[in-house]
Amino acid sequence: MEVDWEFEVGGGAPVIDALWAGFVDLRRQPERLGEIGEVVGFPALGKLLAALNAPTSPLWTAKCDSWEPETEGWAEAACYVDLLPRDGLLFRLPEEAEGFCRRWTARLEPVELADCQVELVVRLALAGPIEGFGVTAYLSAKGRGRDETARALAAVLLEFQKTIPGSDESRVPESLLPSTIKKRGASSSIG
Repeated sequence: MEVDWEFEVGGGAPVIDALWAGFVDLRRQPERLGEIGEVVGFPALGKLLAALNAPTSPLWTAKCDSWEPETEGWAEAACYVDLLPRDGLLFRLPEEAEGFCRRWTARLEPVELADCQVELVVRLALAGPIEGFGVTAYLSAKGRGRDETARALAAVLLEFQKTIPGSDESRVPESLLPSTIKKRGASSSIG
């Protein structure tokens, strides 16, 4: 499985709006999982959302989507989930989000799934008046047909679920960013 992470901050990059108008708080109301349209057609996504919002998870989810990208010669299926740390609603600093992504991708790298990908993208995030950072997880798979691709994407989601970080891992920053980026990221205005 191909695993990577990156920053997409500023310059018109998407911003995670954690408390958007259609937000369903699965931490407080897990019984509302069936109201999320993407889950109805893809139960593996529902299982992942339930695990990410479980009381033992250090995360909560703000939004998700699934789609079938058009590719020539292959069927492809993909989804994304916006992830935020349970403690503090958002990552306060880019270094916190970076360390979180580095640790999670390290756990995923040994997974052997052909034609599958996980990409974690650090983004600016808003939770009402609170500004900080969140992570969008993109998960995708290719196959020779729709059924094979759906099974492959379900396998990616299961492996992603198995590697959900421990409750202490969403808080500890371990940045490897060059100091110039750290200074710019820490001092720049978010919004």
